[in-house]
Amino acid sequence: MGGPGFGFLFLLIPLFWIVVIALFVGLGRRRWRRNWAMNGGHPGFAGWGAARGAESTLAERFANGDIDEKEYRARLEVLRANRQ
Repeated sequence: MGGPGFGFLFLLIPLFWIVVIALFVGLGRRRWRRNWAMNGGHPGFAGWGAARGAESTLAERFANGDIDEKEYRARLEVLRANRQ
């Protein structure tokens, strides 16, 4: 009949590797999504997302009347120069 052999153990090795690969893919996707969200939708361009946030904050302050047009344009120029 069957004798002393591997029995059902031959399924464990491929199953183990399937689980390991699924974990790596899942963790990679999670990290990618987190980076995407933290960088303003631009993974790998952290400075670009931060500059966009700074520009929108500056525009909001200008719209609220906290700063005048001259100061707005000067600060915007500094932000865009530092982005590159």
